[in-house]
Amino acid sequence: MILTEPRVSQEAFTRRTGWTFKPEGACKGDACVPMPAPAGEWLDAGPLSQRLNMPLLHDEQAGLWCLGPEWLGGALQSAEAPDLVLPDWQGGTFELRSQRGRKVLLLAWASW
Repeated sequence: MILTEPRVSQEAFTRRTGWTFKPEGACKGDACVPMPAPAGEWLDAGPLSQRLNMPLLHDEQAGLWCLGPEWLGGALQSAEAPDLVLPDWQGGTFELRSQRGRKVLLLAWASW
């Protein structure tokens, strides 16, 4: 979820993530995470990120925030990808670390 500030309206958060707020906390399907009921229309992305295991990233230059999907296996420890070495189309190798400090889109495709 891309945000222009580190907060999101309850309505937008529920519509885009499926999480709803009930007296027992934030709920999605049969799972509920205890948390205080929201005090108003706006939710602070920081506590949401921590309580729901959703990574929160900030691009200061672009002035944007990204609240990622929850990961029930745990939270991301960083926004850094592991070092990958892949073959390029010319028969050489491409090292992901050569792009360190830049934004990179990795696209995976399989014919099957």
